[in-house]
Amino acid sequence: CKSLPETLLFQLLGLSIATLSTVTHYGLRFTLISNVSLDSNAYKVIHHTAFYFGICLSMTLILAALLSSAATVRESQCLTAMGFFCFALAFCGLIPAACWRYTHSTEVEDSMMDVYDFVYEEVRRNTSSFRRHELTAIHEAFLCCGKQSPFGDTTNVENETCPPDQLHNEGQDCLREIQDFLKKQMDFVFSLLGISIGFTVYGMILTSFLWFSIHFSSNLYRKGKYIL
Repeated sequence: CKSLPETLLFQLLGLSIATLSTVTHYGLRFTLISNVSLDSNAYKVIHHTAFYFGICLSMTLILAALLSSAATVRESQCLTAMGFFCFALAFCGLIPAACWRYTHSTEVEDSMMDVYDFVYEEVRRNTSSFRRHELTAIHEAFLCCGKQSPFGDTTNVENETCPPDQLHNEGQDCLREIQDFLKKQMDFVFSLLGISIGFTVYGMILTSFLWFSIHFSSNLYRKGKYIL
């Protein structure tokens, strides 16, 4: 049988993925970089793809948990098979996502820093006042200040776009700040992917066991022995 705590765990996992996807997609730092990035930069595509993938994955896991619960209560082989299919579908999506994260570990980081480099250079060349406002917004969001010079001095870009409390602070190089922020974020995402894969495999095993139990127990007149 499938217990209520296990069902709640799958639903909680789905809600966690949906929450992370929403926070990542609509978070100030990610939104700023996405709005500034050019069409030729890969970040905007990654930004939207990760959001829709996370939402679809969370809905699939929640649906699988609900179907498995209903299958246990009603002792339905059809609902059990549908629950297994949802878990298998989630598994087929999680494995490529984990592989992509492993093989393209620096792509998000590189594309995000490329966006910052582009805006910084545009402001340094003084070609656009609009870019100056964008760079100021990035500095305020990431609590950083330009690019750290090996000589320890600042340029007009930093003087014009950095928050006053960050202007003279050491160790606030924006490229390093973006890199550290993304490393923590991606490590958390990769950990959640690993947990999701483990729970998805667990769900497929449970639904398989439940299907065979219902199938064979029907022949042994054990109808009504399963509890949620």
